[in-house]
Amino acid sequence: MHTKVVFRAARALNDAGLVALRINFRGVGQSTGTHDHARGEQDDARGALDYLTNTYPNLPVTLAGFSFGARVGLEVGIADSRVANLIGIGTPLNMYDFTFLSACRKPLLLVHGQRDEFGDAGKLQELADQLPAEAHTRVAIVPGAGHFFEGMLDEMSRVIRAWAEEIRMKDEG
Repeated sequence: MHTKVVFRAARALNDAGLVALRINFRGVGQSTGTHDHARGEQDDARGALDYLTNTYPNLPVTLAGFSFGARVGLEVGIADSRVANLIGIGTPLNMYDFTFLSACRKPLLLVHGQRDEFGDAGKLQELADQLPAEAHTRVAIVPGAGHFFEGMLDEMSRVIRAWAEEIRMKDEG
């Protein structure tokens, strides 16, 4: 929750007019519990969605996740009807199976560093090219960026904000 990537992504979403809620998964920071290899963390994400949709019942939800959070958030968001749009940042293709993305029928932004050490940008583009047309998938590769977008956080934020503004306009129109 306190990584620069998560903080800056949330701020970009706020700047685009969206409400942003950042969470720690179980066992991270001051959260109780222990890492559960994406199973329990999916429950955490659904709990956050419950809170968000109860607090803001009429707002369309864009679920974004970074790294392991992308793995968890994308799978939860694809299956949850309350989620309208999805963002995966630094999607760690080398560490987890992302074949579940084939079920995506929602607008999806994948933001990735060209030099991300946890997932090859070319393989991410190949995966995105195989997704259904209904996903309206957009891949944004940030040149020169690694997994944590060192020195490239402004560009990462710009991409997220621009996409979120575009999606918000479609949701409102």
